[in-house]
Amino acid sequence: MRLETRTLVQMLEYFHYNKDAVSSADYPELISDYLKELDPQRLFFTAEDEQHFRKQYGSRIETDLAYLGNIDTAFDIYKVYEARVQARASWIFAELKKDYDFTTREFYTPDRSKSPFAANAAEVDDLWRRRIKYELLQDVLAKKSLDEARTTVRKRYERMLKNLGDTESPDVQEAFLSSLTRMYDPHSSYFSADTLQDFSIQMKLSLVGIGAVLSIEDDGNCVVREVVPGGPAYHSGQIRVNDKIVAVQQPGAENIEVIGMKLRRIVDMIRGDKGTKVTLTVLPHDAPDATKTKQVVITRDIIKLNSARASASIYDVPGEDKQTVPLGVITLNSFYGPPDESAESDVRSTATQDVAELIGKLKQQGIQALVIDLRRNGGGLLSEAVDLTGLFISHGPVVQERDFQGQVTVDSDNDSAVAYNGPLAVLTSRFSASASEIFAGALQNYGRAVIIGDSSTHGKGTVQAVLEMKNYLPRLSQNLDNTGAAKLTVRKFYLPNGASTQKKGVTPDITLPSIDDYLPVGESSLPHALMWDEIRSTPFAGKALAQTFVKPLLEASRERQEKLEEFAFLRKNIDWFKERQEQKTISLNLDQRQALKLADDEFKKKMDAERDQLAKANYPTREIKLDSILKAEADGPKPAAVATVDDGDTDAPDPEEQAKLDVHLRETLRVMTDALRLNGDPQYWADGRAPMTAATSLNKG
Repeated sequence: MRLETRTLVQMLEYFHYNKDAVSSADYPELISDYLKELDPQRLFFTAEDEQHFRKQYGSRIETDLAYLGNIDTAFDIYKVYEARVQARASWIFAELKKDYDFTTREFYTPDRSKSPFAANAAEVDDLWRRRIKYELLQDVLAKKSLDEARTTVRKRYERMLKNLGDTESPDVQEAFLSSLTRMYDPHSSYFSADTLQDFSIQMKLSLVGIGAVLSIEDDGNCVVREVVPGGPAYHSGQIRVNDKIVAVQQPGAENIEVIGMKLRRIVDMIRGDKGTKVTLTVLPHDAPDATKTKQVVITRDIIKLNSARASASIYDVPGEDKQTVPLGVITLNSFYGPPDESAESDVRSTATQDVAELIGKLKQQGIQALVIDLRRNGGGLLSEAVDLTGLFISHGPVVQERDFQGQVTVDSDNDSAVAYNGPLAVLTSRFSASASEIFAGALQNYGRAVIIGDSSTHGKGTVQAVLEMKNYLPRLSQNLDNTGAAKLTVRKFYLPNGASTQKKGVTPDITLPSIDDYLPVGESSLPHALMWDEIRSTPFAGKALAQTFVKPLLEASRERQEKLEEFAFLRKNIDWFKERQEQKTISLNLDQRQALKLADDEFKKKMDAERDQLAKANYPTREIKLDSILKAEADGPKPAAVATVDDGDTDAPDPEEQAKLDVHLRETLRVMTDALRLNGDPQYWADGRAPMTAATSLNKG
């Protein structure tokens, strides 16, 4: 471990992009970060502990790590943590035998990840007393008896003890060294040998599962970080990024709660043979409280890339003189490329090839404008982002990359062919990340498209490399095959104009109100995220859209946002969500919680009715499919459904039967009809020479 630790510090100093952070590292702060890694909810350690550990280890930690490779500090602190957890479990088992009064006026803060450590042991005891009461009340609200709730909570902490007993030395090493790497940015980490093996398996897509990337949050919850397009979770329509998986159940077996469980064990429970089922208890990311879970039954399968491919539709949108305007929409959820030869795949095409084919079909149908929908696109291949941008520009730079040595390379579109030169918009969200931001940002730099969506995109403008330790340790070292890896941030993206996409993301030309803007989503919400900056612009033949063009579009959109019922509907949902998000403390009074639950249920029922009514005005649409998709559908049977939902409410409608109201897409289509009335030739959008005489009539239709 010592040699591996010293080597990791050297790799950070040499390879990590943020040289300033590495050279000026506050090593005593690592003690605090490690305590938070072990105790993310601040329930076992105290402020007194933190002061004691920093005083005892802070002055020597840099020497121990950088020169000696000594991580005894990590194990010393872990022993204290282990003893605290064991003692607390005994305390909880005794506490559960007591009577509980849910009529008093008392409160608890469920999420303590941003809270300081309690001052002393007495305060910790009081926190735990209220926490156990909160957990019991959650189950009572879910219609369990108090005795059933006691049993559920006891099992939860018995599992906590089992997880503790399963912890081995490499796990402690991984937690401590990952705390070290995350001091420099949130995407850098250390992989133990087991974690590296899991990571390699995931990258090869050789295991059958549900098609979701998971992580463990500071509060011990298992959170969905990515839903893989084409996978069973994606097709369920019931699992989204930032949802929490709170329990996993195999057919005929007990529903096992996974809060506080190791990620590796959760993933092993979810994986399984193709065709078998697994039931996930899911807490949606926008749920008002922890009682609003739903059960999603998913059939495990190999990810079918055909299902993840680009898709298209034509919408007939009202225009002037009662005429409809045919507008094309291409939905792209990943910048995919041809898989490696070992991958099980039914596809050999790329995102660029598929989008080009769909553009050709849409043009044949006479579309007057095109929207590229990237709202669920978390990224993919950089080369595809460059090539796809090339479908809309004649040639030129798309993205600049600066590496850890300060060297800048430029990735350009060198193909003069253009697949589509008509009016274009890109629809984005806080979930549009990485390659999506490069594509949207480049088109914005060139003045080639109107960017519409949430207040910004995700802000992921960095590149990580997984560097296996065995390639950097001295060759005389033993057991090189049982070493881990460092995942380090080594490069940063910049747009042609020199602006980074890191942290700020891409700001749209027209912003639409969105619940996403009130979620802890995006790079800016992560601790130690690298800052936005800019480098020198690289020469390119383009400029941003002229304000004389954007301003009337923006004004017309804002007027509709004030007047249209669908935006009033959207604002009511946002206001309700914000109010629930701002409720950091939760009442432990049963009557108050039941009243709040009733109010939430009534609000949801009212909003569902409004949504169904508003959806009756949806624009007529027709689907456009890739030739290979049409052939596959003609040659074989339709795929069976992969998911069902049970949220415990027998009156709840099937999600697929609910009318779909896509306010953001509808407004984007209206913006494009406005753009057509201003000037249908986008070559004039960026220089202000377009005739603006139609601006006064933008709000018609």
